[in-house]
Amino acid sequence: MEVWNIAWWHWLVAGILLLVLELVTPGALFLIFFGVAAVIVGILSAVSLSGPLWMQIVLFAVLSLVALFTLRGMLLARLHSRLLTRDIDSIAGETAIMLEDVAMGGVGKAELRGAAWSARNVGLSPIANGQRCTVVKVEGLTLWVSEE
Repeated sequence: MEVWNIAWWHWLVAGILLLVLELVTPGALFLIFFGVAAVIVGILSAVSLSGPLWMQIVLFAVLSLVALFTLRGMLLARLHSRLLTRDIDSIAGETAIMLEDVAMGGVGKAELRGAAWSARNVGLSPIANGQRCTVVKVEGLTLWVSEE
């Protein structure tokens, strides 16, 4: 009967390849756990703490799955919370400049932070081209503005 054996450096190479693959698949956060588990098994194997091949495979599977199911949700929540708290929320209260005349309740273009935005006039009077206005809120890519 032939006995299979995987050298410690095989685990390290596999782990590094999985980590590199994670870098080229943005947002997935799956392969990182398998890559880290393979590196850990490789290190344990290098210092003769991982046991026979079947134990290395079980250790790899357990480490990967436990990390995946316990850490992935926390990492995704942390990454998404950073994305959601970008500067877009700080736009309310800033001053924009209208790029065209906009009647009450009308939609036109306004400049804010060097970019042109769609702007809805929610004020009680029309806003003229070149007039300053205050951003009340942001909804999607539309500024809700009123005269200052």
